[in-house]
Amino acid sequence: MDDVLARVSEATGVPADLLGGYLSVLAATVATGRLPGRAEVDDLRACGALAAERGIPLRALADACLHAAELTEGGAFSAVRRSMAAFAEGYEEAQLTAIRKEEDGRREFVADLLQGRADARRAEHFGLRLAEAYMATVVKADRPLTGGDPLIRRIEQALIARFGSHNILVAVRDGLLVCVSPGSLGAAGGEFVHHVRAALTTWRAGVGRPHSGPGGIVTSYQEAAGAIELGERLGLRPQVLKAADLLVFPVLLRDRTAIVDLVDTVLAPLTQARGGPEALLETLEAVFASQGNHTAAARRLGISTRTITYRLERIRRLTGFSPTDPTQRFTLETAVLGARLLEWPEQPLP
Repeated sequence: MDDVLARVSEATGVPADLLGGYLSVLAATVATGRLPGRAEVDDLRACGALAAERGIPLRALADACLHAAELTEGGAFSAVRRSMAAFAEGYEEAQLTAIRKEEDGRREFVADLLQGRADARRAEHFGLRLAEAYMATVVKADRPLTGGDPLIRRIEQALIARFGSHNILVAVRDGLLVCVSPGSLGAAGGEFVHHVRAALTTWRAGVGRPHSGPGGIVTSYQEAAGAIELGERLGLRPQVLKAADLLVFPVLLRDRTAIVDLVDTVLAPLTQARGGPEALLETLEAVFASQGNHTAAARRLGISTRTITYRLERIRRLTGFSPTDPTQRFTLETAVLGARLLEWPEQPLP
């Protein structure tokens, strides 16, 4: 038996210690006609799992089984079939266990990564080089997403097929779908949004700026999530909001006292208008969004151009600020943004 074991191992490259039990099974079958029992099958499954852990291809293991059968006297192919099934079952179970461990480790890594606790060596295991600049694209769907959602795997596989496994990370964090990609690979974020658009009906995306270093991904993720939050608070129309386009809002929010004073000084007089200030605020927003084009603003609001002109004149008389004057327009626009951030006039000013 030792001679057969050595010949099979040399011919197939499968270590001899993985085949000893199998050759005993074959020998017993040849001598008695008895198929392998429960204990012997369990031993073969363990050998299959060990082969998987050592990285031996399943094809090589199968080849070793067949080669050993050829060298064994008598007909033992029923035992071969049962033995190979046991080898394969153990092998596949070991692979599934490894996959589950990898998924658990991946979820833990993503959680640490988006909290700034991931180290460079762990990041490289998942294809990220933290010395480079990375950007996060975040999607909020109409329902909280979970790590087991098949959408995540489907989108990640599509992105990896195009950009490679060492460039893209797709995961879920706090119910949000997150794509981390190199800042130099701007197309990845757009491709990610493309797949989201095809899979989800109601969603909004935020795109962070590229940042480098271990904390760079966290910063970009926070910017992207913050862009979504701002979009919801301000009622912004675009589904995809870039943090770089919204930098004025964090500046405004840092000095709350100043923005409250600005809104109170510039816009509070609009409360004297019949029906309240809301219609006049909407008019200002539409005019600013249309770059001062009254016709486009009227179309946006579904009213006449004459009504736009009347409302702007009413605003000028009540506030003393004219949207046609460059300096005053900037003051008005900043005050309107501040009002939306403060949720005024629905909420009274502090």
